[in-house]
Amino acid sequence: MSTEFLLPVSSDLQRVVKASSYMTMASAPNLGDSGKGSSSRERILHAAKQLFSSRGYENTSTVAIARLAGTSESQLMKHFGSKEGLLEAIFDDGWTTLASAVKQIEGIASPVKKLNMLVEIMLAAMERDPELKLLILLEGRRIRKEGQMVLITQGFLHFVHVIDSILAEMRAAHQLRPDINADALRSALMGMFEGLMRDQLLAKKMGFPSTFTAADMSKIFNTLLPALASPK
Repeated sequence: MSTEFLLPVSSDLQRVVKASSYMTMASAPNLGDSGKGSSSRERILHAAKQLFSSRGYENTSTVAIARLAGTSESQLMKHFGSKEGLLEAIFDDGWTTLASAVKQIEGIASPVKKLNMLVEIMLAAMERDPELKLLILLEGRRIRKEGQMVLITQGFLHFVHVIDSILAEMRAAHQLRPDINADALRSALMGMFEGLMRDQLLAKKMGFPSTFTAADMSKIFNTLLPALASPK
């Protein structure tokens, strides 16, 4: 189940998303043999992820998803309830997978190093799954016509909890300035990461003036994090 918040979305971003969606409408992806042997739920998720990322959420029908998945629309409704429920499941699976990958940093003693490693894990995960990257950055914060809400899944909230836990460790270890609000810092870090990734994506798709690399993004975070430390 998702938690829903009504958030403003700029008209500029809506125009960019619409343009991005129409850019690839002519070429529908093909699942080929990748869906053989998988469950109908997995095939539907895979097909929806491909179509949402290539055509855009609004321009993709449940009929097209079911056809590409080699199943029926009734099976889609059985598993996900609606097209919005399907998008929610894609996000939830994606964020849950990311949160699971973060377990590899649990053995790191320094919370600052944990935060650095978290950034590296996020960058690598987004590069490995460009479809999820596009959906999170361009579709995940859009207001849906049917609900007028932005979906925030349990997987996303779990990931937020991971970041909050690291910041709490930093506070306990006196590695975070006492005058900094941890919630504000978490939102700032996540917003900065999302903004950098989105501009990089738009540079590839639409010529947006962003020439930086993943290494440049890491350097930005590594430069800023020391400024958060408590004064000696």
